[in-house]
Amino acid sequence: MRANVLDPGAPRGGAVRPYWLLLRAGFRSQAAYPLAAAAGMFTNAVFGVLKATVLTAAAAAAGGSLAGYSGGQLLAYVWVSQAMIGFVAAMGTAEIGERIRTGDVATDFTRPLDVQGAHLAADLGRSFFSVLPRGLPCLAIGALVTGMTLPAAAAPYVLGAVSLLLATVLSFLCRYAVAILGFWLVDTRGLATFYTVLSGFFMGLSLPVSAFPSWLRTIAHATPFPSVMASPVDVLIGRLTGPDAIRAIAVQAAWVVGIGLLGRVLTARGRRTLEVQGG
Repeated sequence: MRANVLDPGAPRGGAVRPYWLLLRAGFRSQAAYPLAAAAGMFTNAVFGVLKATVLTAAAAAAGGSLAGYSGGQLLAYVWVSQAMIGFVAAMGTAEIGERIRTGDVATDFTRPLDVQGAHLAADLGRSFFSVLPRGLPCLAIGALVTGMTLPAAAAPYVLGAVSLLLATVLSFLCRYAVAILGFWLVDTRGLATFYTVLSGFFMGLSLPVSAFPSWLRTIAHATPFPSVMASPVDVLIGRLTGPDAIRAIAVQAAWVVGIGLLGRVLTARGRRTLEVQGG
């Protein structure tokens, strides 16, 4: 007999299945637009070439390295970060913001699912899809056009995979927390645009956070944004190894817990203030 997820006595797997289906739905929703994925990959590659040119010139002017990155590591930072843009949805927004604006979020609250968890599952599905049409081709282009230095050992990639998954979850939780403010602001599109610009800068999308002036670097590390991109990139390219890599992953996990709890609190309070008008 098939387990009913509404039945409290159903096996644990039955409670997980809806989230797995939402993850698959998120994956398929992105797979329906292959041309959009190709366009995103092309855009990321073009900006990757521009960033590589500018940062390589800056490193050459600084004596061959920049903020501790060798020339090859700097190129690896550029291309790995460009490949990650789609995976961590660096330019994206949380779907729940639009659902709050239209009132469709009321339907979400009637379902026997955790709202935050359900949106996270769908978001992860969209992120996983981006690996093949956007992430890996962008890396391949970088390797062919400019080259890069990547670790020969397996440890950076194992730890990097953990760090990358945490970064993806953290990115969603941050975007979710911004979008959930729509319960009080009604329309969060302006706030979301500001968030995208601010987070993109502090996560190290344009310039490695390590290259910031000390005072600006301190401000950046007081936010979760370096843990979304700068930290996983540094782990993947082998700039952070051993205890330093573990410490970076621990910081990411702490941010995931903290921002996740914030989102849950905002969701609970927003639910109590929700008003849906209409006939």
